[in-house]
Amino acid sequence: MSHDHDHLDLTGSRTDFDFKNDVLAVFKSKTGLTEETVRLISAEKDEPAWMLERRLDAFEQFQQMPMPTDWPGQPDLSGFDLDEIVPYLRPDIESKRSVDSWEDLPEDIHDTFDRLGIPAAEEKSLSGAGAQYESEVVYQNMKDRFEEKGVVFCDMGTAVQEYPDLVREHFMTKCVPPSDNKFAALHGAVWSGGSFVYVPEGVTVEMPLQAYFRMNAEGMGQFEHKIIIAEPNSEVHLIEGCSAPHYGEHNLHSGCVEVFVKEGAHVQYSTVQNWSRNTYNLNTKRAIVEEDGTMEWVSGSMGSKATMLYPATILKGRGATDTHVTIAFAGEGQNIDTGAKVYHTAPDTHSTIESKSISKDGGRTNYRGLVHIADGAAHSSTSVECDALMFDSESTSDTMPYMEIRESTVDVAHEATVGKIGDEDVFYLENRGLDEDDAKKLIVAGFIEPLTEELPIEYAVELNRLIELEMDGSLG
Repeated sequence: MSHDHDHLDLTGSRTDFDFKNDVLAVFKSKTGLTEETVRLISAEKDEPAWMLERRLDAFEQFQQMPMPTDWPGQPDLSGFDLDEIVPYLRPDIESKRSVDSWEDLPEDIHDTFDRLGIPAAEEKSLSGAGAQYESEVVYQNMKDRFEEKGVVFCDMGTAVQEYPDLVREHFMTKCVPPSDNKFAALHGAVWSGGSFVYVPEGVTVEMPLQAYFRMNAEGMGQFEHKIIIAEPNSEVHLIEGCSAPHYGEHNLHSGCVEVFVKEGAHVQYSTVQNWSRNTYNLNTKRAIVEEDGTMEWVSGSMGSKATMLYPATILKGRGATDTHVTIAFAGEGQNIDTGAKVYHTAPDTHSTIESKSISKDGGRTNYRGLVHIADGAAHSSTSVECDALMFDSESTSDTMPYMEIRESTVDVAHEATVGKIGDEDVFYLENRGLDEDDAKKLIVAGFIEPLTEELPIEYAVELNRLIELEMDGSLG
């Protein structure tokens, strides 16, 4: 894979992303989950007593909660056994703390990220980079000018030690409590790694912060936690890319994102997720937006055996705004169940949801969304648009939008389209000199443009390439 995203070779195969290294672990917890495992994780991280208490409380709730199984059309979660998942595994680096430069990484870890082009992405336009290999952040770099403004961008383990008051106030309390769902509770018990972002009042972080996550060990669960706190009238964009190699054992990814958008602040959170075909991707992401604040979610989901992901926003303050732009791609044997949830709880709040899904070779995509406009949220508005593109008659795509409108003076719009790639469009492009495969790839590129135009060029190019890799082998 080229290191220069301006000169990527678009003729590779999905196996480019399916490489792995021998796992060298300083600490590896037992498979399965017990109270002893939870205590071991906390002790190995030298955490304060309050964090251990939160882990144990989350573990107790996890034991009592049932698996989610009663949603119509949801992915089948019976294929993996939590008793076979390794909750925590840290790579063998000389220090428990993050290294300061890319060159200081051990050769095998360096090679993993190098092959995915991460150094080039950081050098070109990204203000900082965090790379998570297994469960610990092993590379963090922040430009000096942002540190001078008081911006904090570090791994969650460091944040627990150095910013305990901020973490204690925001970690799985008022945004995503462990009681939210069974996998949120699991996450609260065994979370490890992730990113912590704090932007002071009135500060704009001009370039996106980057965090790259990758799973490498067979049968390992990954439970990174992210907290973003944007103080009043600040602005920040955090972007992450995800990739995992292909294995025979099932893998579980159950991360959590908590975003706090204060008055007049603006946060964009972008993800390009490319999990391997044996991964169960079960995340919980939520934002709370205060008066005149803006939250933007931009996400691309592909790979994985099953994905259940529904970023949620609570529009708490008057004039708060929320935008979701999502794309899902499902191939053979895949069930990608994604969507968005928005809760309008204040007047003059506005939300927009734009969902794009692509399915091929019998894959299934599903948009599952909820918009709730509470009584008293007068003069609020929402617009939901769901478009699905299918390659063949064996593939399926459904939309399940659900709207709860408790206020009369609101503006609500919904539009959904489902269709196959049109023969006329392909014929037209073939008459312009393209072969059939390239014509279909161009149609797909145009279909997903609303998402790619929201991403920095490095990620837009990577997303297009990943989709082309998914399409290779299904068109010829």
